[in-house]
Amino acid sequence: MYEVLLPIDRDESRTRAQVESVLDLPNAGESVHVRLLHVFDNHEEAEQTSVRQTTNGREAYDQLTEDGVATTTVSEHGDPADAILRTASAENVDMIVLGGRKRSPLGSLLFGSVSQTVSLKADRPVTITGELVEKEQPASA
Repeated sequence: MYEVLLPIDRDESRTRAQVESVLDLPNAGESVHVRLLHVFDNHEEAEQTSVRQTTNGREAYDQLTEDGVATTTVSEHGDPADAILRTASAENVDMIVLGGRKRSPLGSLLFGSVSQTVSLKADRPVTITGELVEKEQPASA
């Protein structure tokens, strides 16, 4: 099985883009196993809350399993980049699929970037998706 770590946050559009990226992998339903990760603010919250109890976690889990992708959940706490890297190593995943958000260079410098930190420090491939943009339907004449 090809092991994928899919860390999600509270942004619905980024989560949908991450799920779509995984579903686009060759033979995803037969050969991919996803570890769906949510990083909570504190240890107690991570211990008491399943990823599937979050709206995005439930929707991502449902979509992946509906499309035949084996999916398990992992709850972590603390700094998101550190937790993602720690989980990727502990679970020995083959790839990390992150949802990136657009920030200006100054915004990244001031606030940091989880996707930037993970992509620079990871010892495995990292795919960074954007946000899923809804396609506009052509106007009927």
